[in-house]
Amino acid sequence: MAAQDSARDDAGAPHDSLTLGRRVRHLRTGRGLTLEALGHRVGVTPSLLSLVENGRREPRLALLRGLADALDVTVADLLDTEPPSRRAALEIALDRAQRFAGFERLALPTVRPGRQLPLPVLEQLVGLHEELQRRDVEAVATPEEARRANTQIRLERQARDNYLPEIERVAEQLARKAGYTGGALTHRAVSRMAEQLGFTIIHVDDLPSSTRTVTDLAHGRIYLPPASTPGGHGLRSLALQAIAHRVLGHERPTSYEDFLRQRMEITYFASCALMPEQAVVAHLQQHKKSKDLAIEDLRDAFGVTHEAAAQRFTSLATHHLAIPVHFVRINGDGAIYRAYANDGLPLPTDVTGAIEGQLVCRHWGVRRALTSRDRSVESYQYTDTPAGTFWCSTQTGTTSTGQMSLALGVPFASAQWFRGRDTTVRHSSTCPDEACCRRPPAAAADRWRDASWPSARIHQQVFTALPTGAFPGVDAREVYAFLDRHAPRDPGTSDQP
Repeated sequence: MAAQDSARDDAGAPHDSLTLGRRVRHLRTGRGLTLEALGHRVGVTPSLLSLVENGRREPRLALLRGLADALDVTVADLLDTEPPSRRAALEIALDRAQRFAGFERLALPTVRPGRQLPLPVLEQLVGLHEELQRRDVEAVATPEEARRANTQIRLERQARDNYLPEIERVAEQLARKAGYTGGALTHRAVSRMAEQLGFTIIHVDDLPSSTRTVTDLAHGRIYLPPASTPGGHGLRSLALQAIAHRVLGHERPTSYEDFLRQRMEITYFASCALMPEQAVVAHLQQHKKSKDLAIEDLRDAFGVTHEAAAQRFTSLATHHLAIPVHFVRINGDGAIYRAYANDGLPLPTDVTGAIEGQLVCRHWGVRRALTSRDRSVESYQYTDTPAGTFWCSTQTGTTSTGQMSLALGVPFASAQWFRGRDTTVRHSSTCPDEACCRRPPAAAADRWRDASWPSARIHQQVFTALPTGAFPGVDAREVYAFLDRHAPRDPGTSDQP
């Protein structure tokens, strides 16, 4: 019945009533007809025709045929999905924008896109609404969008062997200017680096819960958590990341991709400053010559974490030592938390090419290490894969969220340069073939397939949109209140509100 009553194409699909209405208006005014005159010809009231032209009423098939006859066109012409003119397209766009859910939150009056509205004004209004809608959509970006952006950044780094010379140079110059000569970068050197940029580092115990650091640009202050672990890597890294935003000339991120790219760059800068290129390369070249490369030695020489040392190695090994490399950190369940590879290791990916959250093979060294009883030292392993044989050194640990394991590895031919190359531990992996380590044994499947009902642990983050705001995840109200509490008072300003 509906197919007889409303405007549909031959397949029975409803047409866009707004485009149809604007086409009727375009044809009517082009023929010099008023609403009353056209209504008289087709036997309907002017008010009904107005609803049709404004896309608020879909005409029945009989009315559609009457309009086509009265306007001397075919029904197919009226049902054309393309707007009849650029102005009509803009009017449709403005009308739709003002029906968008986000428009209601603006509490603005509706602008009727009539013929009296100048074309430049119409174009500007449509452009502004499109930008508002883009920002609305971006503000509630899905995790899939973030994964795509993160994947793009990872592939760019891979193409450059994870070596960013521009940031390397800036970090090295600042560290040297602050008095760095070798070994671990001191807290005092970090403070001098901040002072070079006009900032003072202040430790506070009331940082907003949604932040790691806060920078007061007006008063030249970088607020950090309390210095509870003097000499620790964490506070130096946080301070350097805050400094990096200024050094690298970052602007407020305009997209989640901008935000992720800036996070990557400030982390890279902090790594370069904590482990300056010249000193690290000299260390690595000496140990390569002795065929005694080891992440634990790099870690101890520069006073950083094992993970920081392993990631720094990935930035310099290929460019300076001609050693392709991979780095993998997984959670206790075997899912990738962070990874990088330019040596051909077949990292598992989803359909978008993202690796985060993907399970690594049970036979890889990084995952087998989680089953080891002795986790106080690094473990070594060779793994045969469809892409070749790889050697890796693995270190396990525990974080606030549970177990973790991280591995630094290279192709078989490059293992000759590393301590632990003489290990006899060797395993084979045929992943992504599910028969390798994911498919249960046939006997177990037959026994339990219909005799079990596991209750899956659900990860709530899969239902959550990404954090919103200019700086995603940051509570602006909380941050501004914090800055008000700590900002120095201007001379003559009363402390009373």
